[in-house]
Amino acid sequence: MNRAEILATATQYVTKDRAATHGDAERNFKTIAAYWSIHLGHPLAAADVAVMMALLKIARIGSNAGNADNWVDGCGYLACGGEISTSPERAE
Repeated sequence: MNRAEILATATQYVTKDRAATHGDAERNFKTIAAYWSIHLGHPLAAADVAVMMALLKIARIGSNAGNADNWVDGCGYLACGGEISTSPERAE
């Protein structure tokens, strides 16, 4: 995959209406942040979840750089985190 194809695929993933099957992304990230905060013993925000999930994908790239899914998903998580962090109505 070239960079345009990776970004186009990530765009498809994050702009499709996945809420019907997965729920609202920001709400899910906030829920995950709450669970992780309890486990870690310090507060995390929804944007932290996006960064941590992107880091998970980056770690997987270390094991298999040829798997395009990790590159695509990493872009998608960072895009979601960017939206969450830059949203004017951000309430974290």
